[in-house]
Amino acid sequence: MLESDADALAGLYAVDGVHEFPFAVPGLPGRFTGREEIRAGHRALWDGGGARVTEIRDVVVHRSTDPQVLTAEHTVAGTLEAGGRPFRLAGLLVLRVRDGRLVHVRDYLDGLGLARVGAPTGRGRGEGGPDAIVTALDEGAGR
Repeated sequence: MLESDADALAGLYAVDGVHEFPFAVPGLPGRFTGREEIRAGHRALWDGGGARVTEIRDVVVHRSTDPQVLTAEHTVAGTLEAGGRPFRLAGLLVLRVRDGRLVHVRDYLDGLGLARVGAPTGRGRGEGGPDAIVTALDEGAGR
C-alpha cells in the first residue's frame, strides 16, 4: 500500500481470492474476485485515487480461535494530491489465509472519513462528499 504496488499485493492472494469492502465507500465496488481483479482494482484505485499514503500506523493484530483468521486494526495516514491536505483513516481487516495465501479479506475502511476529507476514490465517480455517500449507501443496499 505504501508503494502502491498492486502486483505485490495481488501476489499475496490465492488465484481465487476475494477482497471485499463491506462498508459503502463512494466509488468503490463491493468486492474484487480473483487475483487478477484484485490486481486491476487496486491498481485503478492507487493510480487514480488522488491520495498518497505515507504511513500505516497503530497496527494491532488479533488472533482468533480459527487459526486461518486474523483481524488487524490500523490507521492509514497520508496527503491528498490536490492541495496536500493531510488525512488519517481508521481501518480494520479480517483476513483468512490458507496455504500461505490470502483467500478472503474483508476491508472495513472509514468511508465517511474518506468522504469527509474529500478524497477522490479513483473509480471515476468524482469527489467524496455527502452526495457520493448517499449514492454509495443506496448502491450498497443492493449488494
